[in-house]
Amino acid sequence: MSPYLAAPGFHNLTPVCGDGYVSVLGVLNFYYCAFNFDSLISSGVGMAVTLVIALAIAYRVSHGVPGKLQLVLEFLVSYSQGLVRDTVSASATFVVPLAATLGLFILLANWLDFFPLAGPVQPANSMLNQTLAMAIVVFVLVEAYSIREQGVVGFLKRFTRSPSFLAPLWVLEEVVKPVTLSLRLFGNIFAGVLMVFLIGLLFTFGVTGDSFAAHIWAPLGLIFLILWKAFDVFFVGTIQAFIFMLLTIIYFGMAREGMEEHEGAHAH
Repeated sequence: MSPYLAAPGFHNLTPVCGDGYVSVLGVLNFYYCAFNFDSLISSGVGMAVTLVIALAIAYRVSHGVPGKLQLVLEFLVSYSQGLVRDTVSASATFVVPLAATLGLFILLANWLDFFPLAGPVQPANSMLNQTLAMAIVVFVLVEAYSIREQGVVGFLKRFTRSPSFLAPLWVLEEVVKPVTLSLRLFGNIFAGVLMVFLIGLLFTFGVTGDSFAAHIWAPLGLIFLILWKAFDVFFVGTIQAFIFMLLTIIYFGMAREGMEEHEGAHAH
């Protein structure tokens, strides 16, 4: 059976201490005592490839043998440094490795989707638990950075900015940041996996069909599959990695909201 016949979105859970879960609005169920091998395998492959490439580049740099891949990664890091300096602060250097690493990992994990995956294993970022985990890490670090820079009082003042009667909306805006950050990446990558599944059904119909007309769909389905994967993986996958990295930096910049007014008033 073709690997593309594995319906996307369905994963077998392996319970550790039961099947307990937390339901959100009756739509999303978060299992806190179970895991699925699909997510672990996909994430593990993405992390392994990222580490191998990063270590290989570091080795070549230390031995003075630059390559084309090194130039690409240097551009990624320098671009991240410029964004952090202009959007956050020149002193927030810790944001650069965080944003660049997330961008590189998401990019490579998305590009790996060009190769056929075996069985039910699907691209890492087509699973909400993967994208939500990265978004929660960014959210926690952003809030901690805001408290460190502005103090608890300054942090709370961010949610009472004018007009003050919209304070609940400012709080809601902050809380939904990891949700929107994770759903944007998940939705785009999952949509690509779903399209691959549908095109795979077309290819399977052409292979298994008895009529001559049915067999025509086999090569057409294969051509559509290659073209779609090239577009979805290398174009959409690259754009989504860039957007996640960019939003991570922007959120750190937003964590400093109100500091300019405070510093200006203090200087005055």
